[in-house]
Amino acid sequence: MGGSCKDQKIALAICLQRSPCVLIQRHTPKECLTDPDLKKDLPELCKANFRAFMDCKLGALDMRKRMRGNAPLSTGKYDAQYEKLSSGNFDPEEEIRRLDVMNRNLTKQQQLQEEKEKARLEGGS
Repeated sequence: MGGSCKDQKIALAICLQRSPCVLIQRHTPKECLTDPDLKKDLPELCKANFRAFMDCKLGALDMRKRMRGNAPLSTGKYDAQYEKLSSGNFDPEEEIRRLDVMNRNLTKQQQLQEEKEKARLEGGS
């Protein structure tokens, strides 16, 4: 079960590496997650990735998931991106642009879900 959260961990690391907190303000990813002032300025996508990672880690301790496993093993989906960012072989402006696009898409999805939920509640009344 140790490798089941690897994809979430790498997705979080990639998001943090692309965030202005790391790229522009030059803080470490750990500082960006632990300092409340820095954490509030993180993009919504990074916060969502952090929640997914923490849910996965907590799932490893969940006795209901003990028999069937927490999650599928790592797919290696983010390995190439992670290697590129870790090696320093990237354009910071391009990475910030990518993060902005992904963050906007996440915000749109959340708004659509809220509208659907609102419509469902109004229709049920």
